[in-house]
Amino acid sequence: MAAIMAFAFRSSWYHGLDRWAIGLSGLCMVHCLATSVLLALASTAGGLLLAPWIHEVGLMVAILLGALALGRGMFAHGYMMPSAIGALGIGVMAGALSLPHDGAETFYTLVGVGLLALGHDLNRRAVI
Repeated sequence: MAAIMAFAFRSSWYHGLDRWAIGLSGLCMVHCLATSVLLALASTAGGLLLAPWIHEVGLMVAILLGALALGRGMFAHGYMMPSAIGALGIGVMAGALSLPHDGAETFYTLVGVGLLALGHDLNRRAVI
């Protein structure tokens, strides 16, 4: 038994435990600092994130990227289904802009984003 313990304390995996412990301590420190910084930024930027122009600019970027990526894919592989699903997602996102800032707007925005992401995923799979 003593020989096994002596081997265990001299083996390289035992010394690797210190590296793991140091790494875990570092991750804990980064987590604590990042959480504090992100909470401070979120509290100061809360009004900015609810501004209507943020949503409008985001929708414009989604429309532009969707048209470029899904349109390119439609010409590359010839399938319209990814573009149709992506367009439906953009339409749901655009419709969500007309809703008041409550749970319904968030729900429909997430549904639209999910449909758009599904369209992009189908487009990516069809090209491969």
